[in-house]
Amino acid sequence: MSPIKTSFISLLIIVSMDVAVAVAGKTHVIDFQWPNLYPEGMAWDLLAQHFIVGSLNHRTIHSVSDAGVVETLICDPALPENVTVLGLTVDFTKNRLLACLHSVSPLPPFNALVAYDLRTRRRLFLSLLPSDPDFPIASIGRGRDVANDVAVDFKGNAYVTNTVGNFIWKVNEEGEAWIFSRSPAFSRYPSVMGKNEPFNDCGLNGIAYVSKGYLLVVQSNTGKMFKVDEENGKARTVLLNQDLVMPDGIAIRRDGVVLVVSTQKLWFLKSDDSWGEGVVYDKTALEEEGFATSVVVGEEGRAYVLYGHVMEGINGIEREGFKIVEVRSEKESGEEHVWIYVLLGLGLAYFLIWRFQMKQLVNNMDKKIN
Repeated sequence: MSPIKTSFISLLIIVSMDVAVAVAGKTHVIDFQWPNLYPEGMAWDLLAQHFIVGSLNHRTIHSVSDAGVVETLICDPALPENVTVLGLTVDFTKNRLLACLHSVSPLPPFNALVAYDLRTRRRLFLSLLPSDPDFPIASIGRGRDVANDVAVDFKGNAYVTNTVGNFIWKVNEEGEAWIFSRSPAFSRYPSVMGKNEPFNDCGLNGIAYVSKGYLLVVQSNTGKMFKVDEENGKARTVLLNQDLVMPDGIAIRRDGVVLVVSTQKLWFLKSDDSWGEGVVYDKTALEEEGFATSVVVGEEGRAYVLYGHVMEGINGIEREGFKIVEVRSEKESGEEHVWIYVLLGLGLAYFLIWRFQMKQLVNNMDKKIN
């Protein structure tokens, strides 16, 4: 056999082995340890290449490397004691970290957005988020306001969801805060949860900014998604082919695919009309015990969910171990594998044609010689 044939066959064997590894490859699982951290929110810092997580009862924010190494990124003793750090986002344009702060009963009511410089780790501002004087939550017999999740636009404006109040705050780059959107759409749909079920009053939750000039927001107790104009706060319901069950965090990939997480599933959604309508094209079951609450798009566009075991923390159970886990779409993975095999098949076909032509050439040369 000629050296060229041997090299080509060896190459095909190597490619086949790589394909087999890709098909059987395990997802990335990051185990990390921190006593009683119970993180609910998570962000991805593209520049530093690490995850950032909050905490249930500590005035600290931590970084988590892809190897599970945890470091205290922010320690702010000036914050109220036992404050909960919920939603987080990184403002890449200004290298800032934004975090939602909330105090749980019986602590005094406290909702704020805090901003830190990621280079110096110095606090830039702490903005108290106002209640709606025209629509007090106490008057309808519900709990207190909850600053839950945050998104940021390219101008440095932050948008914060009020889960119980069902409205959105806006905080500008200087830290000035006001109620931005109380759209009637947010109260149009009844809760699909039982009156006495936990989180029955959990409304607007995960929020993400889309560069075309709008926000996407999910509502936990109705399973709805809303598209909110960044200029005037007007909202409309995104028509989906199925409602989401207790959606929590939301993230957007660079290809426009929207990821929505609940404690049970990660949904993969796409839209062809800038989110007038949307389609759930895949969903992946999650480990319910871990109580997933947040999803981010990490390195190379990979989806990661946070297993922060928050319910254990709420119930006073002590724990040290938590996880950040890569989650894949089975449909997308299957399509990728099909294309790999198609390319491999084309390569093999090309080799067989080349081999046939070489054989014909050798036979013709033998005839001429003889």
